[in-house]
Amino acid sequence: QVQLVESGGGLVQPGESLRLSCAASGFTFSISTMNWYRQAPGKERELVAFISSAGDNTNYADSVKGRFTISRDNHKNMVYLQMNSLETDDTAVYYCSTRWAYQTYWGQGTQVTVSS
Repeated sequence: QVQLVESGGGLVQPGESLRLSCAASGFTFSISTMNWYRQAPGKERELVAFISSAGDNTNYADSVKGRFTISRDNHKNMVYLQMNSLETDDTAVYYCSTRWAYQTYWGQGTQVTVSS
């Protein structure tokens, strides 16, 4: 079955960086688009970044453009989110997501807390 497992979250200070990872299995990763979402306390889940199956097309929420970079390794079935210049508003649970066989799948999420 489809499994998405995120890792790499933690507590950092404003201006610091984190790299999130998502290990994917149970589907044909190399032909699947992948997304990173986040959900802050009391807010709706929002799309942060998208990457095409080949990795040649990416898109970002306006709030993270220029600071976050999504990438993937189709040999390792991994997708990454490099987050630089973190801000307190980036505090959220971050989820890896994909759509496969007409269903949307989510990982369990990884907590990112940005605080001084």
